[in-house]
Amino acid sequence: MPVTARRTSGSRSAAPRGGTGPGRLRGPSGPRRLYEQLHRAWDRPLTAYYVILGSSLLITGLGLVMVYSASMIQALRFDLPGSYFFRKQLLAACIGGVLLLIASRMPLKLHRALSYPLLAGTVFLMALVQVPGIGHAVNGNQNWISVGGPFQLQPSEFGKLALILWGADLLARKQDKNLLAQWKHMLVPLVPVAFMLLGLIMLGGDMGTAVILAAILFGLLWLAGAPTRLFVGVLAVSATLGFLLVTSSPNRMSRLECVLQSEMIGDRCQQAVHGIYALASGGWFGSGLGASVEKWGQLPEPHNDFIFAITGEELGLAGTLSVLALFAALGYAGIRVAGRTEDPFVRYAAGGVTTWIMAQAVVNIGAVLGLLPIAGVPLPLFSYGGSALLPTMFAVGLLIAFARQDPAARGALAMRRPGTRWKTMRRRVTKRPSGER
Repeated sequence: MPVTARRTSGSRSAAPRGGTGPGRLRGPSGPRRLYEQLHRAWDRPLTAYYVILGSSLLITGLGLVMVYSASMIQALRFDLPGSYFFRKQLLAACIGGVLLLIASRMPLKLHRALSYPLLAGTVFLMALVQVPGIGHAVNGNQNWISVGGPFQLQPSEFGKLALILWGADLLARKQDKNLLAQWKHMLVPLVPVAFMLLGLIMLGGDMGTAVILAAILFGLLWLAGAPTRLFVGVLAVSATLGFLLVTSSPNRMSRLECVLQSEMIGDRCQQAVHGIYALASGGWFGSGLGASVEKWGQLPEPHNDFIFAITGEELGLAGTLSVLALFAALGYAGIRVAGRTEDPFVRYAAGGVTTWIMAQAVVNIGAVLGLLPIAGVPLPLFSYGGSALLPTMFAVGLLIAFARQDPAARGALAMRRPGTRWKTMRRRVTKRPSGER
């Protein structure tokens, strides 16, 4: 009898060790287990911080490579060194990196304090563009100021950043006073100031930048909780003005006619058609870095507005999908920062920056794919152009600063500082008696 009891207890205790007994709890396996691991990794406090930093740096680095490849022939055509455009872009990226670091370390109060001087300075420069002898026209758009030598400044690019910071501070102050429930406080003075910026931009004929600025305005109104009828009203007014501006310009009408075109219409649609040719000839993995055919003169602006087409030709579908994945990661991380914060200024500013970068990427890539009219806006962080790169990198620094402001992220970063973990471990060690080993 004792022997039987011992055998029974032994058999019961051995069942869980084998992993097949009825008392053994099985965890998820296969795709579900992978999904749960990815979900836990994404919910870590520093995930958004690393995703924003990593994706933005990868986009900028790959953009430098593609600017060098796409601009080499363009530079030689103007009797310039082959690395001319690349060196200017590299200098802008270095300055932008400093701005990104400064923005990521600045306190929120300083960001809010600088929003008003930044807006005033941007409006002054945008008005200065229209002064004869100071403003310069590029590709028919009067929106540039010469700052000496080969360097030019486009103030309207800084207008996007100014509107986001000033609008976020304005809406945050009104939310603290419970004023956003009234439609007049939601619209005034945000919408009039935005329309003033739009008017200054349209004086120079830059329809593409005006579209991005309008998208930022709609993003801020959406984040502020604008009612549907108010949102639709502002959208209807903007759409009416946009329709009048497009129909009144033969150049803009010709761009609209080139949407979904795979063949040239007379001497028009060259850029749209050859952009499709470049993407179609890339295949799965491209013709190789530097081996593009379209950049030899067939495709205008290969290093700027249509650099995504050269990327598809040289790096193929794999390269273009990689760029899209990086932008998707950056956008999703920005949405996460805006959605998880309790600070209204951070929510509005992070949402505005994310709207800016994603809307501009959609407009640029949509034009390259032939799905949207050619708006003449660069691909953020990727295309050639220091005036576009500098404020965008500062805006990415804002997202990084906002991601660091999360209490859990601050605690995780504090644990990773030199000496912090050692001090924490020392607190956990209990003092033993002198005779104990």
